[in-house]
Amino acid sequence: MDNETVRANLKDSPKLKKLIDWVIMNQVQTRPRWFIRLLTPLYQHRGKHSVIHRSARMDTPPYRKFSLGDYSVVESFACINNAVGDVQIGDYTRIGLHNTIIGPVKIGHHVNLAQGITVTALNHNFDDTNKRIDEQGVSTNAVTIEDDVWIGANAVILPGVTIGTHCVVAAGAVVTKDVPPHSLVAGVPAKVIKQI
Repeated sequence: MDNETVRANLKDSPKLKKLIDWVIMNQVQTRPRWFIRLLTPLYQHRGKHSVIHRSARMDTPPYRKFSLGDYSVVESFACINNAVGDVQIGDYTRIGLHNTIIGPVKIGHHVNLAQGITVTALNHNFDDTNKRIDEQGVSTNAVTIEDDVWIGANAVILPGVTIGTHCVVAAGAVVTKDVPPHSLVAGVPAKVIKQI
């Protein structure tokens, strides 16, 4: 039985799903419990010669996919979270110091993320004015960063964005819309400055 079949069966049994989630995830810290983190070598896919620095926070419960390609690196103090969607990172890719990646996110090959970047596919719902925001749950919209991309320090990539092949995102940019291949984008919100 594969993960998708298990997920489908759990949707039909919300009480069981809630129990399993409680066993796996610390509900206050919103991260996998310590004994689950001990098992990460069994369910995380790490390519050959890939490195995850010890200070990186890997919030990767086993019911979602996490994969890190060959020769790729997750730098110190980065946070990777796949609790609401898979996180897939290609070969020869560097996730920089203090980056935050919240799935579902797919990052291609030969991608370089500088320091302090946020890539998030997660949004908190807030439309119902009769409920507090923390009661309304979350929604996701996958982010895709294609091959051969460089993202400058402190940039923010928001839900639903696709960044095309061979793009550069300037430092401090907030990317709210898709970026066509071979583009340099900058600003808040990010706009195409030129083709490269």
